[in-house]
Amino acid sequence: MADETDPLVVGVDFGTLSGRAVVVRVRDGVELGSAVHEYPHAVVDRQLPGSGAPLPPDWALQVPADYVDVLGNAIPAALADAGVDPRRVIGVGTDFTACTMVPATADGTPLCELPAFREHPHAYAKLWRHHAAQPQADRINELAARRGEKWLPRYGGLISSEWEFAKALQILEEAPEVYAALERWVEAADWIVWQLTGSYVRNACSAGYKGIYQDGAYPSAEFLAELNPAFADFVTSRLDQPIGELGGRAGSLTAGAAALTGLPEGIAVAVGNVDAHVTAPAAGAVEPGQMVAIMGTSTCHVMSSDVLREVPGMCGVVDGGIVPGLHGYEAGQSGVGDIFAWYVENQVPPRYHEQAREREVSVHELLSELAAGQRVGEHGLIALDWHSGNRSVLVDHELSGLVIGQTLATRAEDVYRALLESTAFGARVIVENFNASGVPVTEFIVAGGLVRNPVLMQIYADVLDLPLSIIGSSQGPSLGAAMHAAVAAGAHRDIRAAAEAMGSVHRAVYMPDPAAARAYDRLFAEYLALHDHFGRRGNDVMHTLRALRRDAVEAGENG
Repeated sequence: MADETDPLVVGVDFGTLSGRAVVVRVRDGVELGSAVHEYPHAVVDRQLPGSGAPLPPDWALQVPADYVDVLGNAIPAALADAGVDPRRVIGVGTDFTACTMVPATADGTPLCELPAFREHPHAYAKLWRHHAAQPQADRINELAARRGEKWLPRYGGLISSEWEFAKALQILEEAPEVYAALERWVEAADWIVWQLTGSYVRNACSAGYKGIYQDGAYPSAEFLAELNPAFADFVTSRLDQPIGELGGRAGSLTAGAAALTGLPEGIAVAVGNVDAHVTAPAAGAVEPGQMVAIMGTSTCHVMSSDVLREVPGMCGVVDGGIVPGLHGYEAGQSGVGDIFAWYVENQVPPRYHEQAREREVSVHELLSELAAGQRVGEHGLIALDWHSGNRSVLVDHELSGLVIGQTLATRAEDVYRALLESTAFGARVIVENFNASGVPVTEFIVAGGLVRNPVLMQIYADVLDLPLSIIGSSQGPSLGAAMHAAVAAGAHRDIRAAAEAMGSVHRAVYMPDPAAARAYDRLFAEYLALHDHFGRRGNDVMHTLRALRRDAVEAGENG
């Protein structure tokens, strides 16, 4: 029976478009209240706020002040929704999209808040899906391969343009005046904890997966100098910082942060973390082989294992990166829900929108219902899920989407289903890649907003030919962040104990249909053929089109 004196924790999940706070009971993980605050500036990918200056292709920025707004709005609203005495809260934990980077001064002030840089795009936070640093990532990969850097295989052989070093090198080479003013290159996961505690602690998860921190070291100054002589001291002058372990206490809530959030001053603030990685314990996935797919605008696949292997195209493997004592692996798909949203917003004819309004359902629900009645292969289509590039296993954000098989008889629901299937095929590539590399996937657990689409979930079960388990919480990252807060506050001895007490999962909710699985095997073979043809440089048309687009935009900007 609930006790009104039971200690509570607060978890805050900073997503791509909004931040969500949840109030959780430490004893059993019951979620008592929650609230969402939309970022006022959302994703800045077309023009800068205020000046309206246009941004080039592949840019994606954010305004750090929007993150602070979440603290001051979502946390008080969640406490009010829970109807609890804030004095019962003993800790707060946060998680963030990664790799989202904030260029800041030595005291943590974002450069975009300085008058000199308010109209400079490189002074804003670079969102995880900022892909304009691909040329720098290519050079990092080429040099690391040529030098035989021992850290490269830990990232599947390729460093992503989404990560810390490529984005920082882009600033140095395109905006040296911004780079000169940049004193701290901060993961947003750590920046928000800095705002709560007044101290800067770098989290082990981001450092390992996004910051090329392996075996206690970053890439050497010699390596960085070979990329660019002015980059040689990047680690020592702008990046290096004490590293906090996951579930550790980063510090205590300051008086200012307490006034902002309505939480008690001095409570524990957990070391920052990444949205996908905190979700695994929330889904009870703390043992080897349990892959958790956090499916939203993109999908991140995380899994722990008791073996260390080199998995081609993985986003990284970090000792203790998810739970202590196991190697934490990460892979991902840059676009999933984003692809479905793009299609609905830009490609679906008005009559579908009208029908959805008449039936009082979303267009996604309508198209899913229409697509559900189809047999596998009935639409005659196959698609590549690369509208936001490919994160795993190709690690190439110059790739783009593709749909093959369209005719004059193709309908909106046909393409929609083909896009749903394409993301399931992309997930299967990742699973099979891990299996082939000696890191077996024994269970596939889904979390994130897309679990609400049963048609999509059944497609995944059939394509993967695996039972799909579903996280018990609709707010997995927030819950996971709250669980880490409970550990930081000393209420649970470690994250395994917190997972046992506070996490939840529904096993084998979706079972594969054998006939559908066999049919999908045939389609998947064709997906793989296209995947390798366009993704492994059998045909370079996608890269050529990207280059032509950049040239055209640049020509337009230059008049």
